[in-house]
Amino acid sequence: MLSAPLIVLEFLHKISITCFFTSYLVALLLELTRFVGQFRFRTPAVLVMMGIGLFTHVSYLFLRAVNLPVDDNRGLLSSWAEWSLLLALGLAICFFIAYLRRPDTIISFFFLPLILLTIGLGISIGGWEPFSRTEAADTWRSIHGFAMMIGTGAVLVGFLAGVMYLVQSRRLKLKRAGSPRFRLPTLETLDRANRRALVISTTFVAIGVVAGMIMNLNQHERFDWADSGILLSLMLFLWLLAATAIEFMYSPASRGRKAFYMMLASLGFLLLALIGVVVSSHGVS
Repeated sequence: MLSAPLIVLEFLHKISITCFFTSYLVALLLELTRFVGQFRFRTPAVLVMMGIGLFTHVSYLFLRAVNLPVDDNRGLLSSWAEWSLLLALGLAICFFIAYLRRPDTIISFFFLPLILLTIGLGISIGGWEPFSRTEAADTWRSIHGFAMMIGTGAVLVGFLAGVMYLVQSRRLKLKRAGSPRFRLPTLETLDRANRRALVISTTFVAIGVVAGMIMNLNQHERFDWADSGILLSLMLFLWLLAATAIEFMYSPASRGRKAFYMMLASLGFLLLALIGVVVSSHGVS
């Protein structure tokens, strides 16, 4: 008799592209019932189908990478088909988060067809030859570096927006904000810039961390969790993720100042992470 973990693993190995494609399709069909009338359980049903789709989507890609033979020269997640499925996964995650926040909107009519088309593209080019491990490592290295660069830039932009927020807030208290020679954006504009920078930095650092993991697996066929650059990158991502979640929970009256303090801490932590990457073997290999 099979144990519970083996039963789960056997079940996961039966997951195919059809599973998450069908889940997203059903979610779209549920959303199309908006034209028929009001259904009480439409939103929960869409969320359930999206949850099933995301779970099977991630499981399929994960098992596809794990089950690749070690002596196979093909790179991990290095074919055009797999990149199409990764793109579809990113779109599905964005839609799921946006739908959670505003289920009353019709964003599903824009996101879900594109997600289905992207998956269909991955199926249609599934026979294309994947890249070798060396080529895959170079590609994922480029993605890793570019994403971390964008994430770093977003942290810096958010930090500057926070500084300007404090300056403008101080000037408003002193009734000096109307000076035409020293005009700054409004507090609302700076607050939005700070929030967007925080979200962008978290997103791109997450992409950079994932790309770095795949790069290491392609290059070394292993993942060194003890590497200081890897540990600091992971900790930076977790901090930014927590900062983003907490920032969205603050009341509008206190959001700007508190977001600035969190961005200031992120900037300091980012500097530590960059120093760790530069002086470690991760940064020079």
